[in-house]
Amino acid sequence: MDNCIFCKIVRKELPCNKIYEDEDLMAFNDIHPAAPVHFLLIPKLHIDSLAEIQDHHQNLLGKMLLLAPRLAKEQGCDDGFRTIINTGHVGGQEVLHLHFHVIGGRKRLPGMIHHQG
Repeated sequence: MDNCIFCKIVRKELPCNKIYEDEDLMAFNDIHPAAPVHFLLIPKLHIDSLAEIQDHHQNLLGKMLLLAPRLAKEQGCDDGFRTIINTGHVGGQEVLHLHFHVIGGRKRLPGMIHHQG
């Protein structure tokens, strides 16, 4: 996708604070961190969202899930972390390129969902 900000980062057209890269994936620090550790893990292949995943993406997703805890630990999340995949507008997705938020580095992260009364 020509105008996708994450695709531009993958193509090295935009800078990032990269913490990992291989032939399939890239991880870099979030520009608006929600915690001391907050990075994004993205596939280099443009996939709009988790809702667009197909059977042939299974290995790619598995690779992402295996990598996330390793990178979290390397970034200092020894006692746990949160992984978030926002999907679609209602799910809070701001960039239409599949990405995992990996967040941690605090004693305890605040709750995510507040119950509506």
